[in-house]
Amino acid sequence: MPAARKKSLPPVTEEALTMIASWFRTLAEPSRLKILRALEEGGELNITELVEATGLTQANVSRHVQSLVDAGMVGRRKEGLTVICFIADPSITDLCDNVCNNLLKRLSQQVKKLGGT
Repeated sequence: MPAARKKSLPPVTEEALTMIASWFRTLAEPSRLKILRALEEGGELNITELVEATGLTQANVSRHVQSLVDAGMVGRRKEGLTVICFIADPSITDLCDNVCNNLLKRLSQQVKKLGGT
């Protein structure tokens, strides 16, 4: 097991930890990850386009977009009657990429242990 990296981290209050946990809970919903993925691939999309891209209902897309907006991950603006959604925090894309790459590496290692290719 590799040695833990020692970093000098600033102290974090209980309130801050609660906020951080809430932010990660926002990402724990697969439908929200679908929406983020669709926005990452398609750029700015309206609600109808998100419905088409994700296969979710309009009500679900709207509800999950609201959660993502509340967390600061997604932004939205109105153009006439149309709501346009976009990734408001580009670091969310980096985070998701890191998690996906880590999972792919772990799966590859497991396949090798099982004698796969």
